[in-house]
Amino acid sequence: MELIKATDLTLAYDGHTAAENVNFTLHSGDYLCVIGENGSGKSTLLKAITGEVTPAGGILAVSAELKRSGIGYLPQQSKIQHDFPASVSEVILSGCVRSDSFGFAWKKQSRSKAKAAMELLGITPLASRCFGELSGGQKQRVLLARAICVSDKLLLLDEPVTGLDPDAAHEMYAAIRQINEKLGCAVMMVSHDVNCALHEAKNVLSMCRGHSFFGTVDEYAVHEQHDAAIDHELHHGHNCHCDHTAKEKGDLT
Repeated sequence: MELIKATDLTLAYDGHTAAENVNFTLHSGDYLCVIGENGSGKSTLLKAITGEVTPAGGILAVSAELKRSGIGYLPQQSKIQHDFPASVSEVILSGCVRSDSFGFAWKKQSRSKAKAAMELLGITPLASRCFGELSGGQKQRVLLARAICVSDKLLLLDEPVTGLDPDAAHEMYAAIRQINEKLGCAVMMVSHDVNCALHEAKNVLSMCRGHSFFGTVDEYAVHEQHDAAIDHELHHGHNCHCDHTAKEKGDLT
């Protein structure tokens, strides 16, 4: 099922164009890694999908299914309050607010969903712990569990391993892989950790100012090799031209 389709999308923030001609499609069960330089509009793209910002141009189509079920969203760590006084189970259950008509008098279905999310991510022993007392990696996994309580159709992850040590980052990637493979939940992840992210993902959206690339991980590798070959040829050709010109000048003298 097609969840999201972007056609000639233009993204802007603070009055400045961040990305143009962005094209990609996301289907159920996909794992898409979004990469690019700082300021290329990666985080703005996620905000456009959630409806937080409006695209400056083009078409961003979000399926009716996603609009009904909601989207799980894990923003950058710096934008998340990490010290609020709530237990791990309470934080995860808060992801069920949308579907729980009784608010914080949680229904059995919501409690079952939160329990399943904790079991999937291996954080059940943390259920009664205070969220603010956890390590950075533990907090990220708790927030990931909360996100899948919001929606098991699509997760938007904005640099989920930033600030984590290598072991915690490895555990986070493993947790995301579990969600994608066992739940069939589509994942769209922004990352600066390109090598690890590409190892995890199925598809790649590379965003650069003025153009973008979308395809499988293998297609991206070929694309990068092609670009590198062109850059080398241009640089090598320029040097050859300079050497040839210098030789001609030498011959004339």
